[in-house]
Amino acid sequence: MNIQQLLASFPCTCGHEHRCAIERVEIGRGAIAALRELCREAKTVLVLSDENTFAAAGEQTLAALEGKEILRVTYGGDKLVVPNEQAVAAMEPHLPHVDAIVGIGAGVLQDLSKYGASLAHIPCHVVATAPSMDGYASTGAAMIMGGMKVTYSVPVPTSILADTAVLKDAPMELIRAGYGDIVGKFSALNDWKLSHAVKGEYFCQQVYDLMDEALQKTLALAEGLVARDEEAVGALMEALVLAGIAMSFAGSSRPASGSEHHLAHFFEVTGLQENKPYFPHGIDVAYATVVTAKLRQKLLSAPFPRKAAPFDRKDWDENMHRVYADAADGYMALQDKVGHYSTDRLTTYLEKEAEIRAILAEVPAPEKIEEMLRAVGYDMQAFYDLYDERKRRDAVLYAKDIKDRYTVLWMYWDLLR
Repeated sequence: MNIQQLLASFPCTCGHEHRCAIERVEIGRGAIAALRELCREAKTVLVLSDENTFAAAGEQTLAALEGKEILRVTYGGDKLVVPNEQAVAAMEPHLPHVDAIVGIGAGVLQDLSKYGASLAHIPCHVVATAPSMDGYASTGAAMIMGGMKVTYSVPVPTSILADTAVLKDAPMELIRAGYGDIVGKFSALNDWKLSHAVKGEYFCQQVYDLMDEALQKTLALAEGLVARDEEAVGALMEALVLAGIAMSFAGSSRPASGSEHHLAHFFEVTGLQENKPYFPHGIDVAYATVVTAKLRQKLLSAPFPRKAAPFDRKDWDENMHRVYADAADGYMALQDKVGHYSTDRLTTYLEKEAEIRAILAEVPAPEKIEEMLRAVGYDMQAFYDLYDERKRRDAVLYAKDIKDRYTVLWMYWDLLR
């Protein structure tokens, strides 16, 4: 699959014209050198990194930008960088004075880079240091503002440059995270189908197939990834970039993000609120995919009720504030606006029960997904040790409230809570 050929617009049988505005994707040895040509018109460049990502690819990046005036913001490398108001404040004073941003890193650094570029209306170039997540090519910048997880709509990066010699030396946890993020597409793609069936949400089979093909190819990479094989790591990076392109084609993150991402966001947001540890994003997504597979299994094994359970607003209010503290009001306002709690979905569930059950059954059994994850070193016990039973139960019931999106979490709430 040639990624560069996908970076164009074309009409689709779904009735939409698919497009992705990324100008260039380079995955391979020496890819960072392309910055010289890509930034030829820029006089001043802001380079964002943390200490670890700069150590991985900083010198190569500066060499490719030789002759430019360089401004740098380097975040600490001793703990996870949080994409919040403080992180934005560190780069904001430089934005009026630069012609482009080059972000060196993975998830958070790329979110910050795309967000900063959108504020300044300048190009953003991505220098990837780990095949750890699928947001490189996306139109979203996942930030934490006011304690809430907020995904801002931003332009895609102008270029994505991934030197496989750098990627293969990334921490193994981050390589596992990227693999886990792709395994999470079992859940995300299924949620997309469910929402199409239950709510009539837009769905494109061609985009679905593009993402599913990348998922199936990734499953064959496990042995090579554990061995840090450069070709396997490059193929994983390609799958992660394809996920972002699929999101651009769909006009939303639907092909790549569903209930598994909502659970991962829950663990991150509540971890930050409570000052408790949480896994890197892709690791949480992987474990959460097992959780959502178990929810699907429970829904398949239970009869659909003939009467909807009443919604207890007072109980929900109390639990939302218990779980989300000061951020609860924002999430509750979102749900009041979307109207998920005031919508009767039971009639649709009963009318389309056979179709819904067939969709749910398309996801592999949780035991099979656990086996896929074990192939690269995941251990579900680590998940259970970090997040106790109450935390996991709260995630299943209240992670859905972080977003306005319908997923299997809503179906579980409606039918089996």
